[in-house]
Amino acid sequence: MPAALAVVAALVNAVTSVLQRLGVESAPPSAALRLGLLAHAVRRPVWLVGFALMLVEFGLQAIALRFGQLSLVQPLLTTELLFLVAILGTWFHFSIGWREWAGAAAVVAGLGGFFATARPSGGHHLATASTWVVASVVTVACIAGFVVAGTRGPRWWRAASFGAATALTAAYSASLTKATTTYVSEGWGHVFTHAQPYLLGVAGVATVFLLQNALHAGPIAASRTTLITLNPLASIGLGVGLFGDRLASGGTATAAEAASLAVLVAGAAVLARSPLVSGTPGDLASEDELLGTARQRVSP
Repeated sequence: MPAALAVVAALVNAVTSVLQRLGVESAPPSAALRLGLLAHAVRRPVWLVGFALMLVEFGLQAIALRFGQLSLVQPLLTTELLFLVAILGTWFHFSIGWREWAGAAAVVAGLGGFFATARPSGGHHLATASTWVVASVVTVACIAGFVVAGTRGPRWWRAASFGAATALTAAYSASLTKATTTYVSEGWGHVFTHAQPYLLGVAGVATVFLLQNALHAGPIAASRTTLITLNPLASIGLGVGLFGDRLASGGTATAAEAASLAVLVAGAAVLARSPLVSGTPGDLASEDELLGTARQRVSP
């Protein structure tokens, strides 16, 4: 059940990505890292629909994390790219070329290889307080570093940096979600006596805020590449470090896991940078043309 829920969540998130991109693409450049960006977004009905779907995706992900390992659920969310290609290819009628097929095949092969060799299992639902402190400090420091990097440089660099910050924040939010759902299962009286639910609220808002900045900062290919590739890697690290997720170990198994993750990341990067997904200039369409087509599709 956790795997199926994670895949459905990935489908919902693919639709969310399209709608939220439409909601912020017309914001002025000066809105970056300002609440004005969110103020602009909430006035766009298409963005609000995307936000509602984001809440649905969160619910599906929370249930999946309650019953499955972080190192199982989060890597499966990379299938969002497969659904995004399908949406753009069917709804927007763009042709799917060899690049998209190759990227999709690599994502499927990488995921299949990782799960077949790593076989994520075991673990515990709660981590010790000291483990949470260490994981939180390291994660927040890395997020802050990417945010600082995103304040300067060319547009593609800013978008990639904000995408990386969003990926780490989302992975951290997933770990907090897993802990919170465990407290909920023990009774609501346990929930608000722990820090994780409050941190989840902060991390959730930060994820939304950073995502809008990633989409607004520059080419969607740059932000989606770092977001999609870093999130599963960070989640696997948090799953092992925080919750004690067990992965198959040993020379051959470890090498196979690393190779599978490399194939997964490469496939995700190929898909994220595909003109079909990113709208970058190329054989299919420019980003403006892609967004223009999308606006026509969603406008009443």
